[in-house]
Amino acid sequence: MGKRDTRYSFMNPVAMARARGSTSSGPTIRDYLNRERPTWEEVKEVLHKRKEGCSTLAAWEERINEKYKKELQKQREKKLGRVSSKTSSRCPSSSSSSCCSASSDQNAFKEIGRAHV
Repeated sequence: MGKRDTRYSFMNPVAMARARGSTSSGPTIRDYLNRERPTWEEVKEVLHKRKEGCSTLAAWEERINEKYKKELQKQREKKLGRVSSKTSSRCPSSSSSSCCSASSDQNAFKEIGRAHV
């Protein structure tokens, strides 16, 4: 157990870093604090756009709703056409067609209600 080897001097890493100066690769704190910030009006616009939602999504939903309405109308016409043809064959005479048409409308709505439930 001897003395310490004094051929090599001990270097304090903190002191060496301070002597070199800072070699920061990113922005400094001052740069961060002095950055551009949006005005209050710009912030309001951004918040308003977020509340509105996506216009693409709204357009897609509208298109899907239109397709559904068209398909629903086709199904109604098909059901009404089928029911009215069945009830017209049941009518005893052409003079009482008004009573048959009223009952066929009621039956058609009943069938449509059953089909969609």
